[in-house]
Amino acid sequence: MDNISVSTTDVRIERHANQLSRQLKLLREKLFPPLSQKTLRTFTSGEAAQMIGVSDGYLRQLSLDGKGPQPDVSVNGRRSYTLAQINELRHHMARIKPKDALSYLPWRRPGEKLQTVAVTNFKGGSAKTTTTLYLAQYLALNGYRVLAIDLDPQASLSSMLGVQPEFDLADGDTLYGAIRYDASRRSLKDVVRKTYFDGLDLVPGNLELMEFEHETPRALGDRQRTGEVFFRRVGVAISEVEASYDVVVIDCPPQLGYLTLGAVCAATSLLITIHPQMVDVASMSQFLLMTSDLLSVVRKAGGDLQHDFIKYVVTRHEPFDAPQSQIVALLRNLFSDDVLTATILKSTAIADAGLTKQSLYEIERGQVRRSTYDRALESVNAANGEVLAGIHKAWGRT
Repeated sequence: MDNISVSTTDVRIERHANQLSRQLKLLREKLFPPLSQKTLRTFTSGEAAQMIGVSDGYLRQLSLDGKGPQPDVSVNGRRSYTLAQINELRHHMARIKPKDALSYLPWRRPGEKLQTVAVTNFKGGSAKTTTTLYLAQYLALNGYRVLAIDLDPQASLSSMLGVQPEFDLADGDTLYGAIRYDASRRSLKDVVRKTYFDGLDLVPGNLELMEFEHETPRALGDRQRTGEVFFRRVGVAISEVEASYDVVVIDCPPQLGYLTLGAVCAATSLLITIHPQMVDVASMSQFLLMTSDLLSVVRKAGGDLQHDFIKYVVTRHEPFDAPQSQIVALLRNLFSDDVLTATILKSTAIADAGLTKQSLYEIERGQVRRSTYDRALESVNAANGEVLAGIHKAWGRT
């Protein structure tokens, strides 16, 4: 009887999965025709000038003089630039003003190591993927070369960045392809793909990442196996592409498995997301205890656990909710400066943008209520700015 029940449940779940998969494919084909690609909006000349660090009038004069990329000009004379053009202008400014090159083109310099930020939490629902997405896009908008790695088999980050894991990826097209134990292992250079967001590349994720969780115990038990131990494999893969990037941002899966441990060992810094609810904080307590125990074992086995900074970021925060305020105060009292000063607000603007697989950085300001948009974006920028300040400190920049 039990076997019949299990079989029936198994068949039912498989049927549901196939039904949902077909429906998602139909919906995707309706919203995004087969040859369509996700694109990023253009930016007004005022936005472009602010991003580059020059005046709007200066950009206008450059355009009139025929220097740098030429903006798109609307019928009413408004100029707009793509992000690729804005980055081209950054290079142009760095060339003509070499003394101020770092302010225009903030790429890491010789001696400044690649920064790898692992965003992690044991519990789902803490806005981990959203935090990863917004940080990666924020850094790219500010002129850095960014690689986002989706280590979550659910692959929400990949979907937000224009990749449909179920349809767009072949075997080995995730990080698993670069860290697997067999002869099919690939270089990470062959896995990285460009996104529609200039300056932001992606190593996508999908369900095949779970193979690493299944294969690692067998590899640990195989005395004849050669190659890097599991907790070094993510770092070794990243080292193959480090010359091309300033910052790597990793979206870790919501469990403490071999992938997460590999990401933590590869990281130069950690961001731990916290939803300020008592049940989430209690879950995080268990997560930290388990992480400490496992990392202690990894360290004794030779894992590098030196991190430039470890920061807790409060997400989905409702500042006028009294219990949440008490929890945030408790966290600040316990962890002091290890908690980011800025919190990421719970906002309908973030949720509404996410419905169309976009971020606040991608939508036009007028698409949602402006006061809500401005408040949410201000909280995201403040948190990301603190993370960037930590990266600069690690590089020795003032």
